[in-house]
Amino acid sequence: MKVNEYVIPLGENARKRHYHETDKGEVVGFAVQLEVFVNDQWKVVIRYDSAHGFAHIDRYYLNGRKDKKEVHLKLSEALTLGDEDIKENWKIYQKTFLEGK
Repeated sequence: MKVNEYVIPLGENARKRHYHETDKGEVVGFAVQLEVFVNDQWKVVIRYDSAHGFAHIDRYYLNGRKDKKEVHLKLSEALTLGDEDIKENWKIYQKTFLEGK
């Protein structure tokens, strides 16, 4: 098993946390999430991951609410989707989260 894990600063008070495991080149587990610094702590805004045995998206709200949506892709494809989505849309997600939407 090989593990890759890192955090990338995206802008003021925002970062992307990336984690994935591979076995013989195949993704067997992953989590990639946008975190925003608010109220003196880092909060998850959106996370793509493979917990619970399937790829899905967890979207979090400032009031503590959370929505889960299954992603019908192979784990490697869902990981790429999550990485790209956060890279391209983090500012929108951050703004929406902070506005409580």
